[in-house]
Amino acid sequence: MKKLILLIPIFLLSCNKTESVKMSASTADTVAQNPKLENDTANVAETAAGRQGMMREVDGNKIIRTADAQQIPFSIGEEFTEEDQQFILKIKNFKGQNITGEIMPEKPDMNIRFNQIKLPNGSFDGPFGRQINYAVKGGGELWLIIGKSNMASGDVKGNFSVNIR
Repeated sequence: MKKLILLIPIFLLSCNKTESVKMSASTADTVAQNPKLENDTANVAETAAGRQGMMREVDGNKIIRTADAQQIPFSIGEEFTEEDQQFILKIKNFKGQNITGEIMPEKPDMNIRFNQIKLPNGSFDGPFGRQINYAVKGGGELWLIIGKSNMASGDVKGNFSVNIR
């Protein structure tokens, strides 16, 4: 029994997933300007991941960004490196009556679209194209789910930006 108690913490620690954060050029500049950040991985990760105060996390094949509705209008850039990736943009505290978005891929033939929208009441709608203009009833958290269109062909990998108004 004592061995089991000792093995549980070791097992939990060995199953802990950690994700390495690649430093972008802008993050490297920030670290160079402020040497205290160099050893503070939490600050480096936040600097690398946060654009306009938006939180970023990666969960398997999903890239999840969280923004506050007060930041609208905004533009955010991302990159798909795998065929089956999804980008989920969570907009908290949405109180507007209408959401408008546009996906602008780096390559015009990139196979990417707004797949679904999750409304504050928990219901989903979609699919859409590269542009969305949707009347929203009620306030709360709104999700825009972007990914590959199974009805079209083309490469999914590449850089893109999403403009939200």
